Amino acid sequence: MFSTVPLPRRSLDPGAPVTGVPRPDPDARARHWYENELGWPTVPGRPVRLLTGVRFDVLDVPAEAGAQALRHLAPASPVALRGDRMHVLVAAGGAEELPGLLDWLEWGGVRLDLRVLGAGDTLEAPLPPAVTAAPRPGRPMPSGPGSAPRDRVQGAAVWLRPPEPGREVEPSLPAMPGVSPVGRAKSAPDLVRLVDTVAAHCHRVRLRRPSAGHPAGRRDQPLAFS
Repeated sequence: MFSTVPLPRRSLDPGAPVTGVPRPDPDARARHWYENELGWPTVPGRPVRLLTGVRFDVLDVPAEAGAQALRHLAPASPVALRGDRMHVLVAAGGAEELPGLLDWLEWGGVRLDLRVLGAGDTLEAPLPPAVTAAPRPGRPMPSGPGSAPRDRVQGAAVWLRPPEPGREVEPSLPAMPGVSPVGRAKSAPDLVRLVDTVAAHCHRVRLRRPSAGHPAGRRDQPLAFS
């Protein structure tokens, strides 16, 4: 006679997927926030990436240089931080203006640690403010109870000045003089002043690095100004 008592069930591995039950997408919350709360387009895949050149372009600069430019930005102008890099949002089309601006400001012949993202580029989406709080430049990422999971925070971009859901971001973004979108904030700076300030501080940061070379080799460099 065979026993009808079922064998003891093995405990499930917490990391193993349950058959027939799909795992929740860890990026679904962030993607929903960007697409539904802000109306910003994202691209498929992981991690979540924002499509630049549609609602905004991005200046990618050293955090030290970007921090010096924060006072020139409108309070509602979004800024993100990723490691030692700062991502400053500017009006869409600003990426195309950057080379000409640098030449006009006499920075065109200077090696600057300054990058730009525009049409056709993407930016790794910073964690939404509800997931984690942004640290100040130079401070470690948050950890411990109540913080975001370590694998989602370590090295991830976070908002230093997050965008506000339900509020158009374009009026607060730096743009070329004469470009006046409807509702543009009077306190929003023009792109020329922002680029000049950022370029000057990028130049100063580079000159302080050991790899910049001996000061005697810098005679042909233009003076840094803001």
